[in-house]
Amino acid sequence: MLFAVSMTFIDQTIVSIAAPDIVNELGLSASGMQWVVNAYLVSLAAFFALGGRLADLYGPRRIVIIGTLVFVVSSVLCGCVPQGDAAQSWLIIFRATQGLGAALLFPAALAVVVAVFPLDRRGRALALFFGLSGALTAIGPLLGGWLTSWTWRAIFWVNVPVAVVALVLTTIARIADRRRRESLDTVGAALIAVGMGVSVLGFQQAATWGWDSAATWACIAGGLAVLVLFWRYEHGRRHPLVNLAVFRDKAFTVDTLVLFFAMLAFVPVFFFASVYAQVSLSASANQAALYLLYFFAGFAIASQWGGRMLDKQGARAPMKIGTIVGAVGFALWAGKLTDLSMHDQWPYVALAGAGIGFILAPASTDAVNRAIGASYGEVTGITQTVRNYAASVGLAVLGTILTHRTTENVVSTLTSQGVPSDTANGVAKDIAEAMTGNGDTHRPTGSGTAATATRDAMSSVRMDFAQANQWVFYAMAIALGIAFLFALRHPGGAGTPATAAGERQTAPPSPAAPAPPSQEEHRPDEHRSRA
Repeated sequence: MLFAVSMTFIDQTIVSIAAPDIVNELGLSASGMQWVVNAYLVSLAAFFALGGRLADLYGPRRIVIIGTLVFVVSSVLCGCVPQGDAAQSWLIIFRATQGLGAALLFPAALAVVVAVFPLDRRGRALALFFGLSGALTAIGPLLGGWLTSWTWRAIFWVNVPVAVVALVLTTIARIADRRRRESLDTVGAALIAVGMGVSVLGFQQAATWGWDSAATWACIAGGLAVLVLFWRYEHGRRHPLVNLAVFRDKAFTVDTLVLFFAMLAFVPVFFFASVYAQVSLSASANQAALYLLYFFAGFAIASQWGGRMLDKQGARAPMKIGTIVGAVGFALWAGKLTDLSMHDQWPYVALAGAGIGFILAPASTDAVNRAIGASYGEVTGITQTVRNYAASVGLAVLGTILTHRTTENVVSTLTSQGVPSDTANGVAKDIAEAMTGNGDTHRPTGSGTAATATRDAMSSVRMDFAQANQWVFYAMAIALGIAFLFALRHPGGAGTPATAAGERQTAPPSPAAPAPPSQEEHRPDEHRSRA
C-alpha cells in the first residue's frame, strides 16, 4: 500500500520544480501552469469522499487496483503531451484524471492497512503510513529536480515502474475484500465534486478576474452553496456518501479543522518556495530541490516524535506543539526571505517543516481512529477531502496574494527608474505573471526604454519578488496560529470508539485468508445507530 500511495503524494509537489521547463517548452500561460498544479489537487479534493465510499462498497483491494491503473495511465498521457495549442488543455485534463486515480487509491489503501493491524498496533502503523506519505510529498521536489535535468516528461513516466511494483505486491498479498451491502449515493458524489470544483475555480481565477469581479464571487459563493446543499442532502439519506454523524465527536472535528489550516501551508509551501528559490535566489531546479530538503529534514524528525507522543499522550500534545513550532518557523522564515541566502534560511525552513511533521500523522491518525462503526474508508474520505481542498484553496489564494504584491513592488521599482506609470504597470504585470507562473524571468519584458530599464532593474525585481513572498509565508504562519487555537479545544485522550463497537484488539485473520462476514456487512444501519 505504501508503494501504491507513494505516487500520489510525490505528484502533489513534483510538478513545481519542473514548471519552468514545462512553461518554456509548451508555452503555457501563468494561469494555465497554476491549473496544471491545481487540477490534481482539485480533483483529489472533489473525489476523495467518493473513493472512500467505493472502497467500503466494493472492497478496498479492487479499488486500489482500479485507482492505480487510472493514475498510471494518466501519468503516461501527461508525459506524452503534444506541443501546440492543445498542450495546456491536454495537461490539465490528464492531471485531473491523475487526481481521480489518487482519490480512489488512497482511502482504499488506508482501509487495507487498518484492516490488517489490530487496534493496539494501529497507532504506530498509521503514524508510519501518514508520516511516510507526508515525507514523500517533501521528496517530490528533489526527485523532480533530478528528473528534470534529463526531461521534464520523466516526472510523469517515473510512476510506471512504481505502479507495476505496487500492482504485483497487491496481487501477491492476496488481500481480502470486505464489502458493505449498501447503495452508492451518486447525487451526493456529484454535489460535493461540483461544490469543491466551482469554489476552488473562483479562488484560483481571482488573480485573473479580480476580487471585485462578479464571476469570482459567483464561483466562490455558488460552490460553497452547493457544499451546504450537499451537507443538508446527506442528512436525509439512509446510505449517505459521508456519514456526518462522525462530526458529533468533538475530537474528530478538531482534528479536521487543524488539518485544514495546516494544509493551507503544507502543499503550497513547496510550490512557492521552489519558485522563490529559482527567481530570487537564482537557483537551478536541483538547487531549489535541495533548498526544500531542509524542510523535509525537519518534517522527518518531528513526525517520528509526533508518532511516539501520539501513542503515549494522544493527539492533543503533538498538535499543540506542531502548530506553535510551525507558526514560529514560517514567521521567522518569512523574515529571512529578503536576505537572499539559503545558508541564512535553513534553520527556519527546518523549523517550519518540523511544525508540520508534529501535526500531520497525529491529527490524521486520531481522526481515523474515531471512525464510526470502523468505516475507515468513509472517514478517510472526509479527512483527505478536507486536506486536499485546503491545499487547493491555499494555492489559489496565496497565488493571488503573490501576484498582486509582486506587481505592486515591480511598478514601484520601474517608476523609480524613470519608466512612465502606464508602461510600468503593463511591464510589471508581465513580470509578475512570468514569476508566479514560472516563466522566463531572465528575459526583459517590453521594448525600448522600458526593456532597458527592466533589464537594469532585474536585481531589484528579484528583491521585489522576495518581499512579495514574505506576505505569503506570513499568511502560512497565521494559518498555523489559527490551527493552534483549535488544537487547544481538543479533548485529549485516544480515539478508539471502534473498541466500543466491538472491535477485537487481537490480530485479524491473515490477509491471505478469506475474511469472515462482519456484523457491519449484514446490519449496517443497526451498527451505525449503535455507533
